[in-house]
Amino acid sequence: MPLSQWMSNTQGARESTEPAFRRPFMNLAHLHILVNHIPVLGVALGLVVLAGAAVRHHTFLARCALVLFVISALAAIPTYLTGEPAEDLVEGAAGDIEAWVEPHEESAFVSLGLVETLGVLSLIGLWMGRGSPTLPRGIIGLTLVAAAITAGSLAWTANLGGQIRHTEIRGGPPSSQP
Repeated sequence: MPLSQWMSNTQGARESTEPAFRRPFMNLAHLHILVNHIPVLGVALGLVVLAGAAVRHHTFLARCALVLFVISALAAIPTYLTGEPAEDLVEGAAGDIEAWVEPHEESAFVSLGLVETLGVLSLIGLWMGRGSPTLPRGIIGLTLVAAAITAGSLAWTANLGGQIRHTEIRGGPPSSQP
């Protein structure tokens, strides 16, 4: 099976009549579920590391946090782009899930903008600190605030995404507001 066909497979495994060994072991919905954890956890970890680095004035840890934010921003791109194919797969599931998908999709768009902004801000901070034993305090403070906002947005988006398939965490009707 060509790679493009393998990656674009949106047929659910339970709907296929092919034997399991002939079916692709991953589709774009699987990829979405796999990579969506990277930006969420990366920004959260980077926030903790950057806060610790700011308190201790530890430049190496601050640089590590900025790199984590850049990696998270890069991982957010395939996460967002695989969201629509994942939606196509779960549309055929039992029950009306569109009401749960829409708030997640809207929140994901906002989170993507925030995490990409954080990534660019982190790149600017790394660039400004190149060749210097320290990083500018202003960029660290600004990045810390941006990371806190982004972490909150990503956590909310992840929560909304979890509610799509995990009915046990739904507290009531769908909501797009934290």
